[in-house]
Amino acid sequence: MFDSVLLMATSPQGGGGGGAVSLFLMMALIIGVMYFFMIRPQQRREKQRQKMIAELKKGDKVVTSSGILGTIWGIKDNIVVLKVDDEVKMEFLKNAITSKIEG
Repeated sequence: MFDSVLLMATSPQGGGGGGAVSLFLMMALIIGVMYFFMIRPQQRREKQRQKMIAELKKGDKVVTSSGILGTIWGIKDNIVVLKVDDEVKMEFLKNAITSKIEG
């Protein structure tokens, strides 16, 4: 009786090769979930931000990455001049603009 149990335990028909396939499927599932829940939304937000930066114009109120609020006074190639106060104008790179304030 113990001989038959031992033979069944060491039998190659027990599906020993299925472990690699299931591991591969599990890794593919994890990568797919990470793509749809983390990478894709981040790419979508970055596209929206790039579109917002391309549509900036004089008079828009914006926030920079350092938290400075200002109104766009002028736009050069890659530089935005913000009017922060009555007599204060500062230059920032366009990529430093994080959001546009509506209103």
